[in-house]
Amino acid sequence: MLKSQERTNGQRRAAAGQGTRERGIDRVVQLLAALHRHGRPVRIGELCALVEAPRSSTYEIVRTLVDAGLLETSPDSSVFFGKTLYFYGMDYLREHDLVSRGRDEVDRLARETGETCQFCMLTRGQYTVVHMRAGVRPFRISSEVGTRIPAPWTASGRLLYSDFGDDEIRALLKPGDLDMPNGQRLGVDEFVASVRQAREEGFCITSGLVDAYTHCLAAPIRDHNHGTVATICFVVPIDTPAQRIAQLRDTLVASGHALSVNPPSSATPARKTARADRADN
Repeated sequence: MLKSQERTNGQRRAAAGQGTRERGIDRVVQLLAALHRHGRPVRIGELCALVEAPRSSTYEIVRTLVDAGLLETSPDSSVFFGKTLYFYGMDYLREHDLVSRGRDEVDRLARETGETCQFCMLTRGQYTVVHMRAGVRPFRISSEVGTRIPAPWTASGRLLYSDFGDDEIRALLKPGDLDMPNGQRLGVDEFVASVRQAREEGFCITSGLVDAYTHCLAAPIRDHNHGTVATICFVVPIDTPAQRIAQLRDTLVASGHALSVNPPSSATPARKTARADRADN
């Protein structure tokens, strides 16, 4: 009886310890995400407020991350990402074939067309610029690399949602995603219809959504099951002539096809699930 009770108590302590470790890992993820969203070094007190965590545990976690080189401190005692994270990121770029090729293609297209070009993917259900190269125009509007943007705001977002079913798309949308930066509200059915149209046409062009001064042109990059895993796009001024828009669209479609994995003849369209996408990254 005593041995059985001891085993039970031991299991409870082990479970409690595991729960503490899991909560600690969750807190690390929250801290890194908060720094990414903030985009600049912050003092510990400000970081505690950003993640709503007690100072004592935050200090301990930050000290551990600093010792590991994942964070660094500045002379004013603020903290931000450390060089070790940069090295990890370089490992990702080196080993992720599609991202590596996408970066090279973006640089080539920006150089040859003079237009701002981007390589984009989904991160937790939101459109994210993975790589961007500015064009030669003096007036440039583009998203910062790593910034998550609601999918309904962009041409790429419509293509990146095109493998999801209608109900999955609705589940992925967060409050405010359909509130456009121009002040208009996009209807959910209208957005779903635009996703279906983008899938059917094999490209997407939006005008004046993120701002009133640009067109966004995007083409899909697909895997061996025809699933859209990334996009390549141009951001051009709103007064770009229609003939130029058509030329850039065709350039993107050809580029997206070249970056795509050659699908087998028997392949059928892949259907991602919202659950899998939320777990991504």
